[in-house]
Formats: sequence, structure tokens, C-alpha cells
Amino acid sequence: MKITLLAAAAALLCVACAGTTPQRQAGSPALAPCPSSPNCVSSLDPDPSHRVDPLPLRGAANAGIADLKRLVAGMPRARVAAEGSGYLRAEFKSLIFRFVDDVEFLVDEAAGVIHIRSASRVGSSDLGVNRSRVEQIHRIWAAGR
Repeated sequence: MKITLLAAAAALLCVACAGTTPQRQAGSPALAPCPSSPNCVSSLDPDPSHRVDPLPLRGAANAGIADLKRLVAGMPRARVAAEGSGYLRAEFKSLIFRFVDDVEFLVDEAAGVIHIRSASRVGSSDLGVNRSRVEQIHRIWAAGR
């Protein structure tokens, strides 16, 4: 019985490390669309079940990205994984099973917003974690921290 539980735990840890990071063409004006599974939210998704609001842009694109880097650095189990012109991708690991969620930010200066996408790399359901994370990011952003 203990060996079975250990094997199951080891398999879950391996799965948590698996999955692919979002692939975005440099300079692309959009983030990847959400899949049909409920473990993704995006400010660019027309489907209400996946839709979240973008963040309001405060100042220039580079200042917005710098503010987001500080915001992400203050969140638990988060790290900035990629950065480009008007773009930032952070990885968030779950506490127990170390599942990785990717959160992407894309500045749209013309619209005065920062688009956001948060998605799990593996699985189907995330029990609302990605939506909750984006709501938390909105609260921190609105507070100016």
C-alpha cells in the first residue's frame, strides 16, 4: 500500500514538471487563445467562461512591465520566466504538487491596457486557481503596489 502511494506521488510530481510553456511569436499582437478546458482565463478570450478584464496601463509599456515584474516578485512561488518588448511571462508553482501555471502579460499601448492570460500547463480543471490569481493581480495593481 505504501509503495503504491509513493509511486502515485512520484508520478504526480513528474506530471507537475511536464507540460509545455506557451509559445508566442516575437512581436505578435496577441496571446494564445484558451483551450476549451476550464483551466485558462484571458482578457483576449471572447468566451465569458474564460474572459477576464485586462489591466489598465499606467504610463509607458516599459514602466508597466517593470511594475508587473515587481508585482510578480512579491507573490508566493512565482518567478519571471521570460521578458520581451511589452511582454512578460511568469511561472507560478502550486504548493504541494508543484504544478506550473503560466501567466502572460502583453501591453497594448494603443488601447491603454495590459492583456493577461493565466493557464495551467497540464490537466483540465484548476478549481478556479487561475481566475483567482488574476483577480488577486487586479487587486494588487489597483492598489498601486
